[in-house]
Amino acid sequence: MNARSSRVVILGGGPGGYEAALVAAHLGADVTVVERDGIGGAAVLTDCVPSKTLISTADYMSEFETAADLGVHLEDVEGDEVTDAVADLPEVNRRVLALAGAQSRDIAARLAEVGVRTVEGTGSLVSPTLVRATTAEGHVDLGADIVLLATGARPRVVDSAQPDGERILTWQQIYDLRELPRRLVVVGSGVTGAELAQAYLGLGSEVVLVSSRDRVLPGEDPDAAQVIEDVFRKRGMEVLGRSRMASVERTADGVVVRLEDGREVAGSHALLAVGSVAQTQGIGLEEVGVDLLPSGHVAVDRVSRTSVRGVYAAGDCTGVLPLASVAAMQGRIAMSHALGDAVAPLALGVVSANIFTDPEIATVGVSQKDVDEERVDADVLTLALGRNPRAKMLGITDGFVKLFAQKGSGAVIGGVVVAPRASELIFPVTLAVQHRLNVDQVASTFTVYPSLSGSIAEAARRLHATG
Repeated sequence: MNARSSRVVILGGGPGGYEAALVAAHLGADVTVVERDGIGGAAVLTDCVPSKTLISTADYMSEFETAADLGVHLEDVEGDEVTDAVADLPEVNRRVLALAGAQSRDIAARLAEVGVRTVEGTGSLVSPTLVRATTAEGHVDLGADIVLLATGARPRVVDSAQPDGERILTWQQIYDLRELPRRLVVVGSGVTGAELAQAYLGLGSEVVLVSSRDRVLPGEDPDAAQVIEDVFRKRGMEVLGRSRMASVERTADGVVVRLEDGREVAGSHALLAVGSVAQTQGIGLEEVGVDLLPSGHVAVDRVSRTSVRGVYAAGDCTGVLPLASVAAMQGRIAMSHALGDAVAPLALGVVSANIFTDPEIATVGVSQKDVDEERVDADVLTLALGRNPRAKMLGITDGFVKLFAQKGSGAVIGGVVVAPRASELIFPVTLAVQHRLNVDQVASTFTVYPSLSGSIAEAARRLHATG
């Protein structure tokens, strides 16, 4: 296909959509993005960017607690010691939303710079080569040689726990709160639930985390999840394991969360974090023959093709891996493939991911579960951060580095970092996994002393084969 004569229409302006648009424009295509809520999509406006901004604010407040351990004491102008930092939630939320809005505008400006057209509205497929955008003024029909579906996902809700935006909230509704919840009941202990539970705990709320599983973060490295649960409890969070929500209802002055075993948990607010649903209904996909999975996600291959020629999909609507980085990569791959540029299929084995709790959990490559269930034959080394000199200086007591090395070759095939800013520390491990570096190559690479990254090199040294 001649890229310079191709018309590309993208449904959705989130990471999958806008990154695809940039690639397509760079390759010379005529590109239109149809977006209903604002460029950046949920990731920028109501999910990743605002939630991580909120979490960063809570992390900053936690520094006040560590300060005393480092010999630093805060005093007011009268010389009296300050014992508590207080979060002004309306002010915090204003900053959160302002930052999200600024990021959205920056992305929109970049799209405009490269000639991408943006249509504000909802797109649907009339045929594989025709998209209808419904706008405030009516309908706009857009001819297309290539269509990319990047419609994302929305919070899952159940009939017995209907959000009202005031007391019963999804994670997209929390930025309208006018006061800090006195007692927040978080339903769901996956990534979103765990992150926001700790954020509000750090901001000063009393928090109860309702988990239907044995432990929080059931899909993550078990050692890492145990560290986080221990930190939660140590900092005063009430964690209810093996506790499945039956319903959530408003009361006169708050909410009550009823559990399936008959217990009731009262709170001032409830936050529902029970998964997400792909936004694939009512936009013409089934009518034009796009195959959907039983979950409602769009079925795609490793270059983002759907079952219909010329129609691609990227991001949370595909259910491949709900990460903004994966959505962006899927979108870039889709456009490169569709427009005839060099491209490599999506490689999920080298995706690094991060959970923004405090400490953070960052992972890449194979997991502890892969080793335990004998799908991978690997040596595993875990090194506690507590012995790292830089960690001592920073007052870090919780966390570790874990490396997985292939038996025989010593190739680094996975890793877990539990630490403040683990999202930054995982990068050298990701490089090692991506480029099949062995533990000796990692160990012989200089690290700064003292540094947290020194523990990664130390873990690699301890994995050196001596026999």
